[in-house]
Amino acid sequence: MTTTEPPSPPPTPGPPHEGHGNGHSHGNSSGHGNSPGHSHGHSHSHGPAAPVSKHLRKVIAAVLIPFAAAVVVGLMVLWPGGAPAHERTGVGFDRQMQSAKVTKVLELPCKDLNASQTPPNGDTSTAEGQSAQSRAEGICKKATIEVSSGKDEGRTFHEIIQPDSPRQLHTGQQVVVAYEPKAPEGLQYSVTDVNRKIPMALLAGIFALAVVVVGRLRGLMALVALAISFMVLTFFILPAILQGSNPLVVAVIGASAIMLIALYLCHGLTARTSVAVLGTLISLLLIGLLGSLFIGWAALTGNTDDNTGLIHGLYPSIDMSGLLLAGVIIGSLGVLDDVTVTQTSAVWELHQANPTMGWRGLYRAGIRIGRDHIASVVNTLVLAYAGAALPLLLLFSIAQSSVGTVANSELVAEEIVRTLIGSIGLVASVPVTTALAALVVSADRSPAASGGASGRASGGAPVTASGTASGTARPSRGGGRGRRRKP
Repeated sequence: MTTTEPPSPPPTPGPPHEGHGNGHSHGNSSGHGNSPGHSHGHSHSHGPAAPVSKHLRKVIAAVLIPFAAAVVVGLMVLWPGGAPAHERTGVGFDRQMQSAKVTKVLELPCKDLNASQTPPNGDTSTAEGQSAQSRAEGICKKATIEVSSGKDEGRTFHEIIQPDSPRQLHTGQQVVVAYEPKAPEGLQYSVTDVNRKIPMALLAGIFALAVVVVGRLRGLMALVALAISFMVLTFFILPAILQGSNPLVVAVIGASAIMLIALYLCHGLTARTSVAVLGTLISLLLIGLLGSLFIGWAALTGNTDDNTGLIHGLYPSIDMSGLLLAGVIIGSLGVLDDVTVTQTSAVWELHQANPTMGWRGLYRAGIRIGRDHIASVVNTLVLAYAGAALPLLLLFSIAQSSVGTVANSELVAEEIVRTLIGSIGLVASVPVTTALAALVVSADRSPAASGGASGRASGGAPVTASGTASGTARPSRGGGRGRRRKP
């Protein structure tokens, strides 16, 4: 029976070299006849080092710092200091609103309350005839409303609710009332809406809790960024437009400020975030150029409903088509952030998984991920706009209008242009951001990035846990090959 010589002991790891993140292990064993056998294993143990060298970070900073400085200067120059005052018209939203509460509701025949404004003519084949008939023969409600805010707190008035009214009041319900000081005393107050502050606040609390529980610190930072975004919108963008500043310039500066704050606050002041910022900025510029071209070419005025008409009536100096373009830019920003951050992170992770991959390989792999993102995001945008305009689309369907007629109307054409321009910007952001990220990562020449893959031997072979390159036989004592014991 043959036996093998005992295997050489595993090499003893030596101390890591100072000043480097590499641990080198050297094992020496002497065989019989003074035949030395050497086993060298090099195990590179790196921490999560920044994948971009100092030189590239300086290049990125040279682009973004002047841009951020220009945004700050723009904010300072165009800062409005508050919305301009105007005399209330009492039309639409331009009314004085107060809180109130329904204290009592009585059900009475409509004819006793003289609530039927249009006398029925017996023809119930039309919607007007059916409504007049129900008001004449139905049961109406007489609600007593008590004002709970403002200078007339405690004052009561009555509201008649028709049987076919979409909003039926009940005792104890919180409502919103409009005040018109020029009307007769008995008609100065009227119910305009239901007070939804409690359910809305509860829903917002549930949303914030879900974001923090799932996202933890990153989720908390996202909520802070969301609050700052609303502050920029409320205290800068809207008042500056009302002050007469160019809506496009205001939207670009405000959207840029929101982008810088939100991305760096949520994702950190890193080169990865800076690449996402550059991709978002390029896409926003493309959206702005396309919007200016096609909104002017299609002769879209931006004045298509009662609300925009009221704005134009109160502030004739506002460029309504520019306001439309500003809405396109701001509306596209949120989805752009999502796309650019995702693509940048994908390229970074691909580079960390295979540091030897060049920029072409990184771009091809990243763009394959981006194609799936494009399909889902474009579909999301189209469905979002279609859902918002669903009542309008129903009206066109009832009128049996052709698709061409519907699309040509300014009200629908605005949404189509808004959707298509935003979608083009989103589609373009994928290859732009992917190419930028691939170029930045592959052009890195920092020691951490050029030192090779973690866990690889000097010859390119992976290193095993014992410090030996896999695929390389470890010499036995005396340099001879061990013989296996026969069973």
